Amino acid sequence: CPAAAAVMAEEPACCVVSVSRPADAPEAAAGPWSCSGVVLSRSPGLVLCQGAVFAPFLRDARDAWAQPHALRPDVLRPCPRLLVLRPSARTYSPVLGLDAPATSCSTASGLQQHEARLLALVPCGPFQRALLCAFGQADQWRFGEDAGDRDEDDRRSLHWFAWLRVPGLDSVSGGWMPLASARSLRKGEGLLACGSPFGALCPDLFLNTLSRGVVSNLAGEENALVLTDARCLPGTEGGGAFLPSPTGPRLVAVIAASFCWKGAEWVGLTLLCSLDAILCSSAGVLDEAGAVMPLPVPVAASQAGDRQDPLGWVALVECGAAWGSGVLLDPRLLLTCRHVVEAGAPLRVTLVPDPSRAATILGGRVVFATKESSPFDVAVVELEESVPGFVSPCPANTFLPGEEVSVMGFGALGRACGPSVTTGVLSAVVGVAGRPVMLQTTCAVHGGSSGGPLISSRSGCLLGKLGVLGVGGNPQGVPGPLAHHPSPPTPGIVASNTRDTSVGATYPHLNFCIPITILQPLIMRYRRTGDPAAFARLNRAGGRVRAAWRLQRQPQPLSKL
Repeated sequence: CPAAAAVMAEEPACCVVSVSRPADAPEAAAGPWSCSGVVLSRSPGLVLCQGAVFAPFLRDARDAWAQPHALRPDVLRPCPRLLVLRPSARTYSPVLGLDAPATSCSTASGLQQHEARLLALVPCGPFQRALLCAFGQADQWRFGEDAGDRDEDDRRSLHWFAWLRVPGLDSVSGGWMPLASARSLRKGEGLLACGSPFGALCPDLFLNTLSRGVVSNLAGEENALVLTDARCLPGTEGGGAFLPSPTGPRLVAVIAASFCWKGAEWVGLTLLCSLDAILCSSAGVLDEAGAVMPLPVPVAASQAGDRQDPLGWVALVECGAAWGSGVLLDPRLLLTCRHVVEAGAPLRVTLVPDPSRAATILGGRVVFATKESSPFDVAVVELEESVPGFVSPCPANTFLPGEEVSVMGFGALGRACGPSVTTGVLSAVVGVAGRPVMLQTTCAVHGGSSGGPLISSRSGCLLGKLGVLGVGGNPQGVPGPLAHHPSPPTPGIVASNTRDTSVGATYPHLNFCIPITILQPLIMRYRRTGDPAAFARLNRAGGRVRAAWRLQRQPQPLSKL
């Protein structure tokens, strides 16, 4: 079927790159090292992969990664043997304009194996600058599998990529794979990542596996840096991220790091470098190789009818040193989490820019906040000015376990790049006496997301609000408010992700939201009366509701989560 063909289209374009010492080298037993790669051209045959895989062969890696210009093969010692592994022509349908047959030797498992040589290692300046801007040193960001001694080198080499010449892929009738420009990317837009977990370890099982996600955030010149919630594993670095288009999938970015850590917290997002930025930085190398580089094509994001973009209604809420997320419910009413505003300092509410307005900073005052004893971590804020052109969100009145949902808030990158978007499914609806009191999702949720909206991807409705559960929250401040989706229904408000206090592990893909059905009647009453006592019911939740939010079957004992 056409949908299946589109999904499979990425597979032939990706490959595994294996780097090993020559057979006569003294350390011949070491290695090989490997990563994923992308076959960008068949005339001439060119493969792009990450640069860090060459680190063991650099004469002086620390000095090499600090260079602002491309590095030629003579920086390596000894010159390594390079192999490119691709699926056998029998295992996929020809696609992406890379369907010309190629001569090669085959492995025992039937994979094509091509000899390659290094053209150059190229630093991507726009990506490096975006990294420095988006990932501050104070946040202790780390990339890769672990926090070992290699982390410093991993970060230095993150913006380096390698161009390989692969004669076995040459084809007179071949060309460049379809490319897309990252300049037109929008948060929430769908992506498909393709890479080979564990590189060359077991390619007959893991070669070119796929993972679907969305654009979670963007940074840098012309979106040089892209974050996605597509889940990738070690070894997929150098693989491709593809953007759907009416003419078929187009390569838009390359996987730079499969794992991101913020302090000791696994973020569960994948770091991508836009192909635009890599090609711009590689123009000289490609000219020398005789490659006529095509321009990536802007691909217009699909529009969801007249539905407004919910990102325009997510707010950053700052109270003294604490900060979190918030959601507008009407031109002057915003929901956030109590812990975001409990410092009592003056409030600063920043509305993200949209096509109709620039970024706006407003003051506000807390008209109601739940008590600490309440299971619902909620605060209601009245803004000092009305937001012009505001369209109220449509609250959901039903919850369908398994439906696709998205979370929006200032988690992960926090204030650096605006709100992030992550997607998943509504994994569970917890009810007491037939009424939903808690929603669980598989979206990646991080400190700073609390109070953000949970939105149905199907209907656009607001389902609920993120809030705090146990130790959920942001190390630098606290997340915020209620989710508001401008016109489609909303399921709830994000409360928190989950932390196992016995081992200190955080699980971003297990999180909890306050159903909008709990809040909506109280909001309606407050709109009619203007009396904050309308929310007092949140402080009188019954024992079974309290037990649910403490992750208990009964009021005691306390769960370790």
